[in-house]
Amino acid sequence: MQKINIKEKLSLFSDHWNPRVVGKLNDQHVRLAKFQGEFVWHQHDQEDEFFLVIHGSFEMQFRDRVETLNEGDFIIVPRGVEHCPRAENEVHVMLFEPATTLNTGETENERTVRELDEL
Repeated sequence: MQKINIKEKLSLFSDHWNPRVVGKLNDQHVRLAKFQGEFVWHQHDQEDEFFLVIHGSFEMQFRDRVETLNEGDFIIVPRGVEHCPRAENEVHVMLFEPATTLNTGETENERTVRELDEL
């Protein structure tokens, strides 16, 4: 057991759309990521996803609406719901999701990260 400083962990990387594992809770990962630009439309058939904005803001696009999230906001995307994060400026996000969750869900492409780094 040791405390984790989120700002310190975020300072260890600068790339976008490449989540890092900073903690494990039961069968869940606590992940940190930096977003900028638009990701890919995808869904997770078996997993819900929790996004908490640490710094900045981003839009979570859904097929029927867009939700804007600012610092301190979070959103839970239920399994099976197609979504696409988009950030005009760099945003820092904490995610809680099952350890088996691929960042691109059921969509596999050049942004799919199969092996996550642990910080």
